[in-house]
Amino acid sequence: MKQKLNLYLAAPRGFCAGVDRAIKIVEMAIEKWGAPVYVRHEIVHNKYVVDGLRAKGAVFVENLDECPNDRPVIFSAHGVPKSVPAKAQSRNMIYVDATCPLVSKVHIEADRHHMNGLQMVMIGHAGHPETIGTMGQLPEGEVLLVETPGDVAKLNPRDADKLAFITQTTLSVDDTIEIVKALHKRFPNIIGPHKEDICYATTNRQEAVKAVAPNIDALLVIGAPNSSNSKRLVEVGANAGCKYSQLVQRARDIDWRAMDGVKSVGITAGASAPEVLINEVIGAFKDRYDVTTEIVETAVENVEFKVPRILREGTLANG
Repeated sequence: MKQKLNLYLAAPRGFCAGVDRAIKIVEMAIEKWGAPVYVRHEIVHNKYVVDGLRAKGAVFVENLDECPNDRPVIFSAHGVPKSVPAKAQSRNMIYVDATCPLVSKVHIEADRHHMNGLQMVMIGHAGHPETIGTMGQLPEGEVLLVETPGDVAKLNPRDADKLAFITQTTLSVDDTIEIVKALHKRFPNIIGPHKEDICYATTNRQEAVKAVAPNIDALLVIGAPNSSNSKRLVEVGANAGCKYSQLVQRARDIDWRAMDGVKSVGITAGASAPEVLINEVIGAFKDRYDVTTEIVETAVENVEFKVPRILREGTLANG
C-alpha cells in the first residue's frame, strides 16, 4: 500500500508574463523569417525551454560575433548592454529585443538618473546577464554593484549626495530590504525607485513559498541552476523553516531517499519553468505515494506583455 503524502502547490508558480513573451518572440520570429533564428544568450534560463526552441530552429549563441548578418537575432529576456543593439545596427542586422518590460523599466530608470547627474548603485548578482545588461546601459564607472549589506561599506562613490539605486528584478525581497537599509544608513540622500524594482512575479512566488512553508517537511523548487529567481525560492524556503529545500530541474532529479518519512511536500517553480515540468514532478509523486494535493494561492496574476511590433505586423495577415 502506498504511503500517504500531502502535496502543497504554491500559487503563483512557474511562467511569468516576461518569460511567456520572450518564448513567444522566438516562436513568432521563426514563423516569420524561417529557421535559423539566432538568440543571444539563453532566451530564458531553462534547459527544457531552450531545447524545445532549438528543435524548432533557434540557434543560441553568447556573442553577436557568432551571428551572421543575414539572419535575425533576438536578445534574451534578461536584457543586454546598450552596445549590443548598437553593434547589430551597425551591421544592418534584423534584431528583436525580448528584454522583459520590467527589466527595461529599470534600464529607463538608470538612464533618467544618469541624465540628472546621479551615479547609480545596483543591487544585483555579479556576472548575471540581467546585471551585465543593466550596468551596460550607462558608461563605465557610472554603476556601482553591491551584492550584500557588507558591500555597502566598501562603496566609494564620486559624490555621496548624488546617488540613486536600482535592483535586479529577480532578487530575494527580504535580502534586498537589508541592503536598502544599509544604503539609506550610509547615504541618507540616496534616491530609490518609485516602485520596487523586484518584479511582481519574483515577489509573488516568494510570498507563496512563505505561505506554504509552515505546512511542509520539504520544498522542491522546479527551475534551472542558472536561474536567479529559482535559486532565491530555495533560499526563501530554507529561511522560512523548510529543513529540506532543494532545486530540481525535473522529476528525474528528485532525491527520493531524502523523502523518506516526509509527510508533506511543497512544490513551486521559478518564473522560467514550464507547467509541463511541474506536472511531471507531481506525476512522479503520484506514482510513488497516495497523494492529496492542495493549492496555496497568495496572489492572482493576469499580467500580459505585447510582443514587439515588428513581429505583430508580419503575422497578422496569416492570422
